[in-house]
Amino acid sequence: MKIILPVKTTVLLAAAALLLSALSPGVVLQAAGEKRVVDVITVSEVITPPIGEYIVKSIRQAAESGTEAIVIQLDTPGGLDLSMRDIIKECLNATVPVVVYVSPSGARAASAGVLITISAHVAAMAPGTNIGAAHPVAMGIGKADETMMEKVENDAVAYGRGIAEQKGRNADWIEEAIRKSVSVTAEEALKLKVIDLVAADMADLLVKIDGREVKLAAGSKTLKTKGAELNRKEMGFREKVLITISNPNIAFILFLLGLAGLYFEFSSPGVVLPGIIGAISLILAFFAFQTLPVNYAGILLILLAVALFIAEIKVVSHGVLTMGGVVSLALGSIMLFESPDPALRVSWSVLVPTVAIVSLFFAGVISIAVRAQMRRVATGSEGMIGVLGEAASAVHEKGKVLIRGEYWNAFSKAPIEKGKKVQVVDVKGLNIEVEERS
Repeated sequence: MKIILPVKTTVLLAAAALLLSALSPGVVLQAAGEKRVVDVITVSEVITPPIGEYIVKSIRQAAESGTEAIVIQLDTPGGLDLSMRDIIKECLNATVPVVVYVSPSGARAASAGVLITISAHVAAMAPGTNIGAAHPVAMGIGKADETMMEKVENDAVAYGRGIAEQKGRNADWIEEAIRKSVSVTAEEALKLKVIDLVAADMADLLVKIDGREVKLAAGSKTLKTKGAELNRKEMGFREKVLITISNPNIAFILFLLGLAGLYFEFSSPGVVLPGIIGAISLILAFFAFQTLPVNYAGILLILLAVALFIAEIKVVSHGVLTMGGVVSLALGSIMLFESPDPALRVSWSVLVPTVAIVSLFFAGVISIAVRAQMRRVATGSEGMIGVLGEAASAVHEKGKVLIRGEYWNAFSKAPIEKGKKVQVVDVKGLNIEVEERS
């Protein structure tokens, strides 16, 4: 049976079909034109609390914005265990794919960087980079004893193996990197199944990870990164300030500047500005110390140096105390940060001139203070002793002398003729004792 539609209805249906056919390509094109976004952050610093906070915050922001993935471009000599664990915890529980890319060529993922790299959903390296040397190092007051270091090492091995096994990576090599500090190139790491791939650059990385399935905390996801738009995120002002303060060289300068400022304020009360600058500098320095491998013997030596400088003002030692302060300051500065990694120590190019300038500062202040103490009193009765004048009349049991443009009642043990030069030897009330000077 055939259904015959009215002409008007047929026309309306035909128009609707034409409209749908016209709109459909547009809809398809619009969907195809939607760009996928991959966030990229660059970390080329020691892993400290500010860096850890920056990475964790970036991963969470990427998850909230719904990006395809976040790439951490990594180049680090290592860092603090607690900060590393915060980063790894965030990577393991992230709802957005995390890609750690050790790049550019010449970069490294050492120590804490090793475990951060293997904790990512995708671990990649650029040619000419290396990974390894993850042996834990004692930080703080001196060195930990052998038993304590064995506990720390075993804990680090268990932690590293657990991450590697969860991510399907070479747990045996991770153990060697922790126990024996072994290090390998990008190509060797790929052969050993420590990482997932080697990519020449960021564009190559996005192509190679495209279509890879990763397991997130919320389930599996297939990466679609080919042709994705890169959203390079820069550090905020707060992160930059905190990271700068956590630099060993900056922390060292802030510490010495703080001590110098407080010393100047206490030695010259009421100036105010040096005290304010010193207090702020010390607070910032102590903030940085909690993020660095501080040796407290170094701090005590620097404080001893300041005490010796102060003692030089009170006790005239002809420079012995000052020299002791300079030596104590130099030794304390060398011992202040204890780490086998240069990135966690004060560089010699900063240490030497800073110690020299601070030593000269204290020596200068001490010199001014000592000279002020030894300067003859110029006012009052004591200021009259030794002053030269002229006999305005004959002087013996009594007489008049002209001292500093003023006439004084005077007496002397021996007669002095009028017009002779005299010198004050004593002051008794309103009378002065003089003697003749040739």
